[in-house]
Amino acid sequence: MRRARLAAVLPLLGTVLVLGIAACGGDDEGEASDAVTVELSEQNDSGQTGTVTLTPTGVAETTVTMELSNPPDVPQPVHIHEGSCAELGAVAYPLDNLEGGTSETVVAVSLDELQNGDFAVNAHESEEAIDNYVACGDIP
Repeated sequence: MRRARLAAVLPLLGTVLVLGIAACGGDDEGEASDAVTVELSEQNDSGQTGTVTLTPTGVAETTVTMELSNPPDVPQPVHIHEGSCAELGAVAYPLDNLEGGTSETVVAVSLDELQNGDFAVNAHESEEAIDNYVACGDIP
């Protein structure tokens, strides 16, 4: 009789466990609601503007997704710099080049650290014209 009751209860317990894990998320992945969007303003009459979305993807990782309008036919280097757009410092986190106006990179830093530091995201015209900034946005 005990085995019959146990056999009837086990599937129910399994369902409750699965639903509980799903409700809690079950992992350290960030969600879109945790994302921060940075507006990229045009620089040097480039005609390029866009956005950067910073999404936490782990305890010490952030996915940086960048979209820039009016892309050229060449890859565009992009970076997270120390400082602000008004006064860019050293490159803190290199990002994958923009190709066709988009880039996605996972960086080994938490979103909290990026927001509590003094950082900006900028895009360059090309490898050849690396000193020409085309768009920038301060991370809030």
